[in-house]
Amino acid sequence: MLVPRALRSLLCVLCAWLHTGAASRLKSPALPIQSEREPLPSKGLSGCSFGGRFYSLEDTWHPDLGEPFGVMHCVQCYCETQKSRRGKVFGKVNCKNIKQDCPGLDCDDPILLPGHCCKTCPKGDVDRKQTDSVLDSFEYFHEKGRDKEGDLHKSYNDRSYLSSEELGPGESRTDFVAVLTGVTESWLPGSNGVARARFSLTRTSLAFSVTYQRMSRPSKIVFLESDGTTAFQYKVPKGQTDMICGVWKNLPKPVIRQLQSEQIRISMSTTTSRRDEVEGKIIKHRALFAETFSSTLTSENLGMGGLAMLTLSDTENNLHFILILQGLIDHKEKEPMLVPIRVQLVYRKHVLREIRANVTSHDPDFAEVLTELNSRELFWLSRGQLEIAVATEGQDPRQISGFITGRKSCDSIQSVMSSGDALTPGKTGGVGSAIFSLHDNGTLDYQVQVAGLTSDFLGLTIELKPRRRNKRSVLYDLTAEYNKATGQAQGSWSRLEARHIHMLLQNELFINVATAHSQEGELRGQIRALLYSGLEAPRHELPTTLAGHFVSPPVRTGASGHAWVSVDKQCHLHYEIVVTGLSKADDLAVNAHLHGLAEIGEINDSSTNHKRLLTGFYGSQAQGVLKDISVELLQHLDQGTAFIQVSTKTNPRGEIRGRVHVQNNCEFGTRAEVEDSEFDDLFVKDPEELKKDPQTCFFENQHHAHGSRWTPNYDKCFSCSCQKRTVICDPVICPVLTCSRTTQPEDKCCPVCDESKEPKDMKVPERVEEHPEGCYFEGDQKMHAPGTTWHPFVPPFGYIKCAVCTCKGSSGEVHCEKVTCPVLTCTHPVRRNPSDCCKECPEEERTPAGLEHSDMMQADGPRHCKFGKSFYQNSDNWHPWVPLVGEMKCINCWCDHGVTKCQRKQCPVLSCTNTSRREGVCCPECHVEL
Repeated sequence: MLVPRALRSLLCVLCAWLHTGAASRLKSPALPIQSEREPLPSKGLSGCSFGGRFYSLEDTWHPDLGEPFGVMHCVQCYCETQKSRRGKVFGKVNCKNIKQDCPGLDCDDPILLPGHCCKTCPKGDVDRKQTDSVLDSFEYFHEKGRDKEGDLHKSYNDRSYLSSEELGPGESRTDFVAVLTGVTESWLPGSNGVARARFSLTRTSLAFSVTYQRMSRPSKIVFLESDGTTAFQYKVPKGQTDMICGVWKNLPKPVIRQLQSEQIRISMSTTTSRRDEVEGKIIKHRALFAETFSSTLTSENLGMGGLAMLTLSDTENNLHFILILQGLIDHKEKEPMLVPIRVQLVYRKHVLREIRANVTSHDPDFAEVLTELNSRELFWLSRGQLEIAVATEGQDPRQISGFITGRKSCDSIQSVMSSGDALTPGKTGGVGSAIFSLHDNGTLDYQVQVAGLTSDFLGLTIELKPRRRNKRSVLYDLTAEYNKATGQAQGSWSRLEARHIHMLLQNELFINVATAHSQEGELRGQIRALLYSGLEAPRHELPTTLAGHFVSPPVRTGASGHAWVSVDKQCHLHYEIVVTGLSKADDLAVNAHLHGLAEIGEINDSSTNHKRLLTGFYGSQAQGVLKDISVELLQHLDQGTAFIQVSTKTNPRGEIRGRVHVQNNCEFGTRAEVEDSEFDDLFVKDPEELKKDPQTCFFENQHHAHGSRWTPNYDKCFSCSCQKRTVICDPVICPVLTCSRTTQPEDKCCPVCDESKEPKDMKVPERVEEHPEGCYFEGDQKMHAPGTTWHPFVPPFGYIKCAVCTCKGSSGEVHCEKVTCPVLTCTHPVRRNPSDCCKECPEEERTPAGLEHSDMMQADGPRHCKFGKSFYQNSDNWHPWVPLVGEMKCINCWCDHGVTKCQRKQCPVLSCTNTSRREGVCCPECHVEL
């Protein structure tokens, strides 16, 4: 049979997929390689055409390559929305292999179910029942409260400061919550543990904060899809606290949709046994934006628990709360019934307030307000001494209860102070940085660092928003703890009132630095929560301050910032940067670089070894991991002679800067040969280990690790790479030189300008025109000299021969163009080599032996076959290799007189209904449950 149309689409669409991570968002353009274009079904309809089918924008699917290949369950394609320069919306197909995202499993014999990509643990004798959570919807947060004056939920919906502007353009955030209780649908002993999990979804990352009670520290957290399969598993690190912090990155689109539709469950256990397991359903809740106090409700009974989300009114001392109850009310009957409950506010076993109400057995959530709390109740609330108890009334009363504390989260409470955000904005180049930690008893720990003040320090205060213009409202004075010699203040605020805790957790407080010349405040910043990002930077320590004061020469700017930086055991650099005070024009494009040689000011323009681009970003914050750092930069970090510099359009040579000191033992640098994060674990240096690795390439009597690159012995003007047992060697493209005299170094492939013989009057204008730093290209993660031309290297696929990139010396930008193939007059053009981009006309004198890598028909004898990029003789047999999937050993292909035919191995018909497939076995087998 012929190669299916969808397979050709997958081969072509790889090119469109390659560039998604190859170029930086800020400067490097997308590679000009398009997927296979097919006619859309109708005019004006935007979407993607793939394999003869049409998909709407944002659709995801597993490509069907037709018989005998079938549906590629481990490949996921996505119709990505794109905009042309004229604003026209169109779709672009991106495909990726999702097998590397499969979760790790603890069972000994995982099985592969039909129609799945990832293996799952076989189910035991007792199947898990996907019982719905008691909360299916909260209509009153979506529908009510907007039109009713004085409604108890008005405070949740009318907060202007609940917007997500600080997330940057194009980002959104959705919050979720889950109550985890012991599993009771089993004869096994259950757990009376209760956990509360809070989630924040931004783009494709899900940050989660989990607290637990009545159970020891869990060892793993598992996210389950709607069909019960494991979507993600998180191994909990050891610790002494009751807080677990984590991030699930790169969520697949189908999982995000299930999450949004509340179909994902979360399970947490201390061992592989279900005895210590708790689980619950993840739901969306509008109240999470306004929540400032919370309580986890527990009981001695198994499978019972709940949580209370509470907040204070904006102006009155009214305490709003919503209860989410799990297992408290028996709702096995089909018909809903009213159940009376009693909610009490308790202080040291004395009932202060009591509310009686009825809830339905099918929807046992409850919302109410406690009005006009007195000063004693507010004081006990701020100290974490109030308890909320919920009990059912009747013949079989049940009760759950818990203490109310300030909202717990893995997010960091921090502030960046800048002169641009002062009550009277200025441009001083100074900076202030502060981090806070709130305890259950209402104590607030703080650490503050100030630098670059233009006059003598006068005061450090925590304040409210001004009631009138420039009329400060001081809440707490930290001046006494400030050390002028070090510019630091450290201490605790033990008199935090309940109203102050509420305002702190709603981002309504500010920190202010007053000086002799600016007595109302030279530096000012909003105290706000920074979403947990999962990076290994220790947020409990003061970050590196970034200021125009530290730039060489100093820059008088209204902007400032701070950054957390750390180096892990693999010598990877983790960073998180927060910037504030930028003008709107500067805020559009921001660059952050890591430099060395901080002690001598500006680095030499001719050197690029001591500078690395961290990120280009929009908005006020950025984070990431840098994996291939030079030994020199790591040494500078260890010695404290490195710095982070943030550049803007207004100050391209540095807007703010800060010195970074991160001790590390990375004497030999990071593994620079590894080009992509997914290959880190595959790289080994031991030659004996390389021989055992199935991904290793053997070339010139030497083993090379998957993902590595090297210069071959046979020709120094070539560069080779190993990509999953395949060696790809490509010629080096030398840049066009503009100088009059050139020389050829012995150890180099390309000639260089001979500066010793170059006229002096020609050197100066060339150096003025060239961008001194060259260009940084994300694909190969290297700096390229001005004027350099190269084929872009895109891991894990190697060099893209149909594109050529050039470093523009005048601007430092990378410009990539598609190779223009010449117009051919022959009727049967051929491609001389599988890696060549353009076809050529065949030579009439070409001998039959030379037709080995051509598309033309042999004059004598049977024709050859081409499959993908490989060529086969007539009657050859092989297992096909499909991009993103690899070798398909269950399918045999053969060449029949120029026509490729493929057939899947025939499997016997099974009479059982429960089937599975073992590793390395083509046909499914009957699965026998133990």
